[in-house]
Amino acid sequence: MSVSSPSPALGFGTAFLGFALYATHDAITKHLGADYSVFQIIFFAMLFAFVPTSLMVLGDKAIDNFRPRYPWLVLLRSCLSLTALSCAFYAFTHLPLAEVYSLLFATPLLITIFSIPLLGEVVRLQRWMAVIVGLIGVLIVLRPGTSELTLGHFAAMASSCASAMGNIVIRKIGSQERSAVLILYPMLLSLVVMGSLLPNIYVPVQLPDLGLMALLGFFSVTAQFCVILGYRAAPAAVIAPMQYSQIIWATIFGYFFFNETPDIFVGVGSSIIIASGLFIVWRESQADVSAQRPVLRMSFPKFGIGGLLRR
Repeated sequence: MSVSSPSPALGFGTAFLGFALYATHDAITKHLGADYSVFQIIFFAMLFAFVPTSLMVLGDKAIDNFRPRYPWLVLLRSCLSLTALSCAFYAFTHLPLAEVYSLLFATPLLITIFSIPLLGEVVRLQRWMAVIVGLIGVLIVLRPGTSELTLGHFAAMASSCASAMGNIVIRKIGSQERSAVLILYPMLLSLVVMGSLLPNIYVPVQLPDLGLMALLGFFSVTAQFCVILGYRAAPAAVIAPMQYSQIIWATIFGYFFFNETPDIFVGVGSSIIIASGLFIVWRESQADVSAQRPVLRMSFPKFGIGGLLRR
């Protein structure tokens, strides 16, 4: 996939479509979670995504082998990706969609924090203030002490932490590790781990639900390609904020399909988190502000569909 010349409008539109597909993917996950284990959903969704993905990777004549240059870091990144994905799936099946997204949107804040000791990033006062304000937004969403914190809330936050750490790992090795390795190893690990759990949690899948699981795999691949195209057609500072459009779709899907209406705390908290994330993206886009730009590069468009395990 290539873009002949930069086109912010094309990039904006394709990225918006990609994140809309991601939100639809998550709504389907929530629907399936009423009848199936998260592990079973992930296994079948990954299986349907793995087949076309592996064919595309294997069809690349430039790839000579699939041995990782940094095996332990690739394994770590794969484990973090699987953890982030599993926790996010669990959160979607147990919490309102908009509430889960509000907590997942803390990922850029955590990336900023983790990039200091792990990437040597220098974070000055303004970005620190944005992180602190964003974390206050997380507390507003969670409301500890005034509302019950469930396993779903902890799962959403664990997903954010694992996703942030995975982003940091890939920033360290991504320029030297081959895209085929970064694409296939997380998927293979997911299939092996979820497949090993399947005998204990398997529930016979109805044909319509099997179709929805196949749709999950299709949406994962298609959405990632849309986001890749967006990053190639427009500056990262234009595309990165588009991830927050998922809260719009989450609110719409939650209201019409799951009878969910975000309360005032979720609305206020998510607004603060999003505003903080947008500020961090803006600061990183400024010249001579950020050496690593870990948040702007968190979607890794240069690695093709390696972002399939995006959580």
